[in-house]
Amino acid sequence: MSRGRAFVLGATGQIGRPAVRALAEDGWEVIAASRAGGRDTGWDEGVRSVAVDREDEGALEAALGDGCDVLVDMVAFGREHATQLAGLAGRVGSAVVISSGAVYEDDRGRSFDTQGEPDGFPEYPVPVPETQGTVAPGDATYGTRKIALEQELLAAGDALPVTLLRAGAIHGPHCRTPRELYFVKRLVDGRRRRVLAYDGGSRFHPAHVSNIAELIRLAAPRPASRVLNAADPQAPTVAEIGAAVDAVLGVETETVLVAGAAPEGGIGETPWSGAHPVVYDMAAAERELGYRPVTGYAESLPQTVEWLVAELDGRDWKHAFPKMARNYGEALFDYAAEDAWLDRHDRGA
Repeated sequence: MSRGRAFVLGATGQIGRPAVRALAEDGWEVIAASRAGGRDTGWDEGVRSVAVDREDEGALEAALGDGCDVLVDMVAFGREHATQLAGLAGRVGSAVVISSGAVYEDDRGRSFDTQGEPDGFPEYPVPVPETQGTVAPGDATYGTRKIALEQELLAAGDALPVTLLRAGAIHGPHCRTPRELYFVKRLVDGRRRRVLAYDGGSRFHPAHVSNIAELIRLAAPRPASRVLNAADPQAPTVAEIGAAVDAVLGVETETVLVAGAAPEGGIGETPWSGAHPVVYDMAAAERELGYRPVTGYAESLPQTVEWLVAELDGRDWKHAFPKMARNYGEALFDYAAEDAWLDRHDRGA
């Protein structure tokens, strides 16, 4: 017997693909919506794909037809999308919406938005509970837009119960900004020395797409207005992540550790680097949903690495991952600057 109708918006994205699969396998009648209306090879034949651009006036409402029991939104950002979703109350029984750990601020008002400032990296409690303070809502940054989204959706209350999932450092195949690329590309390019700032001890809690999909699956039949963290069972250090990638590709790498922040030019600064650990508390998800992770970081890594190697094959990384290039810049793989620093380091040693 069907659990009901689930409408997944952003279905062909990195989280959408496993979420559609998890919901279909759990007995939901799934409508997979994306701008191109594509499909994933891992989906059941019963999954129905539809093309919809939520920014086109009336398009989402038309695609919903008679409505659905649960709407899962992977691509909601800011007040405008919250207003759009809240306006569906009555046609949508409940919603599950992806938010971000970027909404948190520390007790001194520091957040991911201030990390580029002197002493601006946030120092959160370890682990960060959902009760931790958040940034002010607004339209200026990713974090301020996500908290504006959250607050407006929570204000809808019983009219539209919404589970908001504050995801950590999302990883897995089909990621547009894959942090693991930092290590994988270096190894593919034959580099066997790397530099890591903060003694390689930085921790930015990963969240594998299949674990987020499991949270979606558990929340879908349990409507409520709530906020939950979404992360893996482990929060490895940057050095541990690098070693795990080495193991997957079967190579040995020498790691040069730098105490404190990255030297000039960002040498040794990775997509996980930070002065303080960022680790999310998963107790509430375990308590409220009975959540148990379906994979760990190391266990999930081979599939991610295989996908990255295939995507890089014969391609410039900036073409393969244009959003990654925009977010991090070409300095992410400035080998000449890195080698010059290593040469000075070796002579100094």
